[in-house]
Amino acid sequence: MDEIVLRGMAKWPDVPAVYGWLSLDRRGHWLIKGDRIANSGVIAFIGRNYTHDEQGRWFFQNGPQRVFVALEHAPFVYRVVNSKDAALEIESHVGKPVTAVSGAWIDEMGVVLLETEHGIGTIHDGDLDRLLPSFVDANGTLLDETALDELLELVEGGQSVALWLTFRQRNIKVEPIRSATVPGRFGFIAHPVQPAGQPECC
Repeated sequence: MDEIVLRGMAKWPDVPAVYGWLSLDRRGHWLIKGDRIANSGVIAFIGRNYTHDEQGRWFFQNGPQRVFVALEHAPFVYRVVNSKDAALEIESHVGKPVTAVSGAWIDEMGVVLLETEHGIGTIHDGDLDRLLPSFVDANGTLLDETALDELLELVEGGQSVALWLTFRQRNIKVEPIRSATVPGRFGFIAHPVQPAGQPECC
């Protein structure tokens, strides 16, 4: 976290938290009351001070105040950042490079989720075409378009198939998942709410 944030937390430790103002959409955009934040400095500040508590609620630490985040899908949105025909490289929506992928899933809507050292997140839907060349079969062989389309359709339908994702010379098995089960499985609260009896701050 930023030093100014840490100092604010130490000086004013009991500032009421904010709920229902800040959200993260499917494409990694921050929104305040539904309006997208466009200021690059504010976006970077939120990203540097974005974390979670022991309950799995994600928040932006704004000085001494926690601003809890409503998540459209998952705590992170991952972007494919490598150039065309280069090995897969991924970065989170807060600008952190991914060095390890420990799990991969596809839900019933075709959303690709990855678990990395940062946490669970979705691949930006605009990057899916760039991700496709990294899918391989059980032997690590690239799949042709027809075979890949068939496997992706089966995974979306909830079937486990012979599909892997190659990242940094490691193949990660791609499994089916239902979108409704994602928060519980990965231990986060998608829509934090004001606890009963807690002072409200607007």
